[in-house]
Amino acid sequence: MEFTDQSSSYYGLKLPHFFTFFALIYVFAHKVFQNWGPKHRHDASSCLLSLFHGTPSVILAVFALTLMNNTQNRGNPTSVFASKNTPFQNLVLEFSTGYFIMDLLHYFMFNPDDVLFIAHHLATLFVLVTCRFMVNHGAFAILVVLALAEMTSPLQNIWSLSKIKKSDIPGAKTLYDFLSPGFYTFYTVVRGVFAPLFVIKMGSVYASGAVNSVIPTWVWGSWLLLTVSGILASLLWVLNHWIVYYKEKMCDKKLR
Repeated sequence: MEFTDQSSSYYGLKLPHFFTFFALIYVFAHKVFQNWGPKHRHDASSCLLSLFHGTPSVILAVFALTLMNNTQNRGNPTSVFASKNTPFQNLVLEFSTGYFIMDLLHYFMFNPDDVLFIAHHLATLFVLVTCRFMVNHGAFAILVVLALAEMTSPLQNIWSLSKIKKSDIPGAKTLYDFLSPGFYTFYTVVRGVFAPLFVIKMGSVYASGAVNSVIPTWVWGSWLLLTVSGILASLLWVLNHWIVYYKEKMCDKKLR
């Protein structure tokens, strides 16, 4: 199936629909977790919202990349970084934009002191919005980064939910302990190996000037800066959890 500009009228602007979808999921989540207490209910609702975005966004991003029909780029693979966004790619960008707007509102309302996550969401929205609505080019790289970032989301959210209730429910504590090492390892490999390797390729293509005719330097420079910053923040986050994990293991050994 070929997606061309002629199909753009079919897709149109779907951002309001996606935002409404995630807003309804968020309201539903508060009903599901209404007995968890205020703080836990808010955090769990954000996790459930993320679950409805993480896996679908990876599937949609991979599908959009697979459907790219840039036959003129086959002789020069780097030119896909400068390709005009297809309507379906824009649809995926709007899907994720709707989610990040809703989750950002959640943080503004209930976790305004969580500066790191607010900054992350603002940076992500900047990349998504400029790619979709400003330059309308370069979705290939952004969707690859999106897929890598959200690949760990399902496991992370299940881990987060079990962490929230581990003090109250023995089964949650068991699940948390079981998931932690595997989740940390998977997260470390994705964010510490695969993501940097792709960003290095992305940066080399941008620096070569291959996209300058369609993506202003300050735009792709911002994309690179924000992506690298996000990767570094992710690695610091998982490193901190690795440290806590090993400290807990050492304490358990001493107690035995």
